[in-house]
Amino acid sequence: MPTRTPVLWSEALLNASSVPSQATESPTIQQDPLVSRYMYDSYTEIILPFGSSAQRKEEYINASGGIRMGKLMEHLDSLAGSISYKHMLGPGVQTLGRIQERGFYIVTASVDRLDMLAPLNPSRDLRLSGQVIHTGKSSMEVAVKMETIGSGQPDETVLLGRFSMVCRDANTHKARQVNPLTISTSEERSLFAMGEHIKRRRQSGALRSLSRVPPSSAEAKALHDFYLQYGQHIGNENDTLGERVWMGDTKLGKCMIMFPQERNVHQKVFGGYLMRLAYELGVANAILLTRGPVRFLSLDGISFARPVPIGSILRLRSMIHHTSTPSESQFPQLVHVGVQANVVDVATGSEQTTNDFRFTWCRDHGEGVPRKVVPKTYAG
Repeated sequence: MPTRTPVLWSEALLNASSVPSQATESPTIQQDPLVSRYMYDSYTEIILPFGSSAQRKEEYINASGGIRMGKLMEHLDSLAGSISYKHMLGPGVQTLGRIQERGFYIVTASVDRLDMLAPLNPSRDLRLSGQVIHTGKSSMEVAVKMETIGSGQPDETVLLGRFSMVCRDANTHKARQVNPLTISTSEERSLFAMGEHIKRRRQSGALRSLSRVPPSSAEAKALHDFYLQYGQHIGNENDTLGERVWMGDTKLGKCMIMFPQERNVHQKVFGGYLMRLAYELGVANAILLTRGPVRFLSLDGISFARPVPIGSILRLRSMIHHTSTPSESQFPQLVHVGVQANVVDVATGSEQTTNDFRFTWCRDHGEGVPRKVVPKTYAG
């Protein structure tokens, strides 16, 4: 698995201050001929020995004795990046080297989904693996998997996820072509078709986004009906629905400065670190609502709209968007939480959204009447 060649932050600052002006031509790095790769060329796995190493498990354990999922999300994003570099550089390359020397870098464009298929067992080792399953002109679709292994039991897949990675030229920062894939088996053909479907669905979804088009008449009616049912008189609770909570009262936030220790290879904040921060704020909000421990179920598709510079201020805002009661789902309580990540430019004070996260947690068991989040206004 290609590993990063460490670059001191002081050296990165020096390089940044000595960047040639726009009038000066940057040296052009000749792109090597694009050699076609097999899917298995990029296969990568890492083992986290939670079952066989008490010391390692101690680094990941949470307050209730489980595993910190936010840290695993960091690993998954890093794994997807390593897989992408392995696809570009070839399976025999062990060191990434310096980005300017390679002539390109890879960033996470989006996470299609992360789905938990079973609860994590902290007494068993964990294997994280994945490979490139589809390539476009400058993009790669990476499928990742998390499995519990060892302890004399059959391996069990506990998570499936998909990342979209894009390749950029190190000098111009424009799209750079990636190595194509050679399909050699019927299974690989199915994986490639799945990657193509994911890419098209993501593009179609972007065209239908509320940032581009208004809600359909059916969506507007559903929103209005929900508001009429729950949003006007919180005193008219139905005992079968449980305690009602105004959506606006579930807001939770945090603000922090971005330090260079969390940077990626092109000197911006590591995307996996942002995922962990958003997860930990979201799960805190879910726990406050349910008044007990919760279990992670899924992360909806997200896109990394813009990079987060080192030294900027990251502002995270969380709000619970929807809850399901026992009569509406298979769980005692289901909680859907949104976390918005905004980057604040310290010099200008301007604020821009870099990510919108949508998490789902559940409470498997517990006493008490579930709390149902309802909107007070159309804005929540």
